[in-house]
Amino acid sequence: MSTIRVMSHNKWNCDKNRPAWEEMGLDCSAAHREHGFIRVYQETQPDIIGCQEITPNMNDLMMRYLHNAGMHYALLWGKFTPIVYRPDKFELVDSDFILYPSECPGFEGCFNDCDSKSCALAVFRVKETGKLFIFVTTHLWWKKSNPAVSPQHYQAGSDEARVYQISMLIARADEYQKKYNCPVIVVGDLNTRYNTPALNYAFSQGFVHAHNIAVEYADETSGHHVCGPNGFQPYNDDKFIDAIDHILVRNAPDGFVRRFDRYSPEYYLPLSDHSPVFADIEL
Repeated sequence: MSTIRVMSHNKWNCDKNRPAWEEMGLDCSAAHREHGFIRVYQETQPDIIGCQEITPNMNDLMMRYLHNAGMHYALLWGKFTPIVYRPDKFELVDSDFILYPSECPGFEGCFNDCDSKSCALAVFRVKETGKLFIFVTTHLWWKKSNPAVSPQHYQAGSDEARVYQISMLIARADEYQKKYNCPVIVVGDLNTRYNTPALNYAFSQGFVHAHNIAVEYADETSGHHVCGPNGFQPYNDDKFIDAIDHILVRNAPDGFVRRFDRYSPEYYLPLSDHSPVFADIEL
């Protein structure tokens, strides 16, 4: 058996410094923040990272900074949702990509701003054991379906759009599981809490949450705080059920997930509003 660490990381789509940050004497540019992300990777040592909200410039900076830090990773293109992995540990067997449509059947409006909502899929072989697994990273639509929750971020059909998008992901994962007969791991910013339509749809299709089957440790925080154009704030005290960054697995054997955790050091506060979430997988 081999233990691998998979991570989901929303890195906040922000290339340049913002006026509010400049006024505070701070720098939220990608060139500055990426040094902090590299520190995270040095301290957590992920084997595979499923990214979200990462621009072409951020991709370039990440790979250059990783190289400068002596960390050997390869990049699998996925637009705003690329996969970064250790080629010394994994052989890339197959790959795929879906750019989610901007439309959601039955509803008006755009459900993919900046074409940033997508998923990247990779089939990996663990070099140590020869075992296969499918890894998918995704970013789903972000607005609210309930105007009472957040009137300024309300858009009718948002829950349905997330279900529509994740159903496309799962249909593609079905194809690859049928071909390769191995477990699948889905990570990402699903922009939805536990017990909401998109996650419930995934559960109905045989997925389980890594938090719920971790045999050694399961973090109970949400891993979210304010960090945006106007500045940043301390971590909130929301619980696991409020989290929107998730790790789901399907067709996993007993003991597949050893640890489910989030990484939220104080220095991370000005880097992104999403704490990295990771799981240790035994395969």
